[in-house]
Amino acid sequence: MDAAYRTPLLDLFRRGEVPHDVRILAARGILAPRAHEQVALLMLLVTDDDAGVRLAAEETLARIPLPPLAAFLARPDVADDVRAFFAARGISAAAATDELTGSADEPMVETPEPPPEPGSERLGVHERLARFTVVDRLKAAMRGSREERAILIRDHNRMVAAAVLSNPRVNDSEVEGFARMPNVSEDVLRTIGNTRAWVKNYGTVLALARNPKTPVAISLTLLPRLIERDVKLLSADRNVPEALRVVARRMLYVENARRR
Repeated sequence: MDAAYRTPLLDLFRRGEVPHDVRILAARGILAPRAHEQVALLMLLVTDDDAGVRLAAEETLARIPLPPLAAFLARPDVADDVRAFFAARGISAAAATDELTGSADEPMVETPEPPPEPGSERLGVHERLARFTVVDRLKAAMRGSREERAILIRDHNRMVAAAVLSNPRVNDSEVEGFARMPNVSEDVLRTIGNTRAWVKNYGTVLALARNPKTPVAISLTLLPRLIERDVKLLSADRNVPEALRVVARRMLYVENARRR
């Protein structure tokens, strides 16, 4: 699988850190909210160690309608190894036209889900999510509302938090809010800090640097990107690790010496 398309949840699948019941869910086409991710997951899962997962992935691939799939393969943002995978199965990219462009914003194939339990619509968001299984929370993280994501980003299960960060509706302001949270896991903060698109936002960089739970290696990498005023505040902030304060003070000393 080409590394060109990545999400935090996909990375967990690639590292083999996903349990069987979640792999089956993904193999059935239920988990991924968009075409790129669904195709990438299916390509991984057709070589899974478990025969049931492999079979489910093959059955889902067979259910993808050929015209939309061929149109999707013609998109310029589809990696070469994805086209090669389907070419080996006799499916080639369609000639690109204005009418046939393919969509990457929806899954290639939808799998119907059971209706919600009677009365669940009357529950508050916190109460409803508290009743969910891990699999249900994963689905909510990938497809749910902003309010649900704000709760699930703090989930103790790292797959659920990774699914929130993989949700295509997550935007820069939302990620900045996650970076400020004192009760998210280090994995969440590390993922945000290592994602180039998210650390282009100065607010996110500052939030990570000021969050005491951010791994020091991430904070130190981001420190040179802060303006002097924020470095000065950070150098006196006793909520952040001592190592970060020391480096911040050293930066200020060097900058002051340069000006003399």
